[in-house]
Formats: sequence, C-alpha cells, structure tokens
Amino acid sequence: MSRRTLDSFAIPFAFGCVYFFWGSTYTAIKVGVEHLHPLVLCGLRFLIAGVLMLAFCGLRGMRIWLPVRQLGWLAVVGLILLGGGNICLVFAERYIASGLAALLVAAVPLHVAVLSMLLPHGERLQARGWVGLGLGITGLIALLWPGLHEVGKGQHQALGCAFVLGSAFLWAVGSILSRELKLPVNPMVAAGWEMMAAGMASSVAALAIGGWAASDWTRGAVGAVAYLVIFGSLVGYTAFVWLLEHVPVSKVATHAYVNPVVAVILGAILLGEHLRSSEYAGMIAVVIAVGLITSSRVRVEEKGRENKAAEAEPVEV
Repeated sequence: MSRRTLDSFAIPFAFGCVYFFWGSTYTAIKVGVEHLHPLVLCGLRFLIAGVLMLAFCGLRGMRIWLPVRQLGWLAVVGLILLGGGNICLVFAERYIASGLAALLVAAVPLHVAVLSMLLPHGERLQARGWVGLGLGITGLIALLWPGLHEVGKGQHQALGCAFVLGSAFLWAVGSILSRELKLPVNPMVAAGWEMMAAGMASSVAALAIGGWAASDWTRGAVGAVAYLVIFGSLVGYTAFVWLLEHVPVSKVATHAYVNPVVAVILGAILLGEHLRSSEYAGMIAVVIAVGLITSSRVRVEEKGRENKAAEAEPVEV
C-alpha cells in the first residue's frame, strides 16, 4: 500500500475519531455521573488514561522522565485544564443536558480570543474574528436564556450552565498557559503527566469528601469510565496529535465546532434530550462563531510563521 493511499484512508479515519469520540464523551459523562460522584469519574478516567498514555510513550522509546520543573508546570496545566475544566463539566451534567453542556463548552475559543488579546503580546483578531466574537456572545445568551428564566424557581439549569461556563474559562486559561510555556516535551508525554496530575488530585479530593462511598458501581458506570478512558482520552487524543503532524492546523481546528453538534445528536438519540427553540438558534450561532474565530486566529498564526520564515531566509549578495 502506497503512502498516498495510506494517508487517503488514515486522515479521514483520524478526523472521524476526533469528531465522533470527542463529541460522544459528553454522552458518556452524562451516563457516568448518574451513578458516580463527579470527582470519582474524573479521577478514575484520568488516572487510568495517564498511566496507559505514559506506558505507551515509554514503549515507543519516548522520554517520559522529565526534570522536576517541567513536571511541576505540567501538573499545574493538568490541574487547571483537565482537573478544574472537566470537574466543572461533570458537575454541570448532573443538572443540564449533555448537548447543552457541549454547546456551552464550544465557547472556549471565545474565551481564548478575549484572554489572548489581554496578554501583553497577545494576538489581535481580524475582522471576521470580531464578527465571530459578537455572534458567539449572542449565541451564548440564547443558550443561557431558558436557565436564566428558571433562576429562583427551584430549577438547577442555571447552576449547571454556570458550572459549564466555569469549565470553559478554565479550559481557556489552561490552553493559553500550555501554549505560553513552550515546554520542550512531546505532546503525548505532556498529556500523560497532565492526566496523572488531574487524576490524582480528583481521586484524593473524592476520598476526602466521601465521593467513593457515594458512588454506585453499576454496569453503566463501569462502561462510561472505560469509554472515556479508551475512546475519549487515548484514541481521540492520539488521533488529534497525529492529525497535527499530517494536516494544517486550520483543518484540525474544525473539531471545535463539529464536536458539539455530534454531542447534541447523540444526546437526542441515546438519552432522549431535546433543546428548546432558542437553544437551537444559539447552537447555530455558536458553531458559526467558533468557525469564524478559529479561522481568524489560525490566519494570524500562519501569517506570523510566514514572517519569521522570511526573516530567517538568507540574503543572496
């Protein structure tokens, strides 16, 4: 089989893994959190996935034992990005539909765009990015509107939405911190240590507050943990890293607005979830907004790389 034939099969397959498995994690979390305490679900998922990821990297000959300083920074990123971000998300899915949670998490690029502009040497959005930011905020308001109407009525949708917005913010902070650190570590090794840090912290916290005793180990709970470990953390992330090495970043970034749509469809089919009319309008607005912001930021990054390459070219005399 030629290399071209292999890539023509492998690239669509890898995209399918990232699109479907990362989108389906919201459905698996919804099933798991019905039986397990959120801290237990997060702790087990990341501990098992972290051990398996580091073992895989070690067998591939990658350097997994890192200096203490690098391990410390990876732990910080893991606690913010995976620990805080996912714990908030899992708590949120106790109260709101998995599809709605996925749509609110899709707002991460909005947070990243705003936070990046606030940095001293942060990126500036192009015109399409500003249009996307405005459209995204409008879409978020449409998604949050039903929950805002239920505040004070004994409903928990507003609380769930607040947890997801906190999750999206922590994801954005962790993503920017990871990018700014520029640690000379293989991405898969870094992911392994970050998952280990998040898993250990979640597991200890669950033990401290009695989360393990409050969990019910049903067949659905075990299946949800296994699915999140194998397909959410290992298969999905491996496919994501492989795609970054073989296709442009702008194409890989499309997962940000495909995953929530997959989550909404699976939530409707498997869990019987249905969004309200305003939430469907918000979904369309957020998906378009994420596409606009992602393409704007990718263009800025590619232009910066082209300028650096031009400056580095030797001048013929």
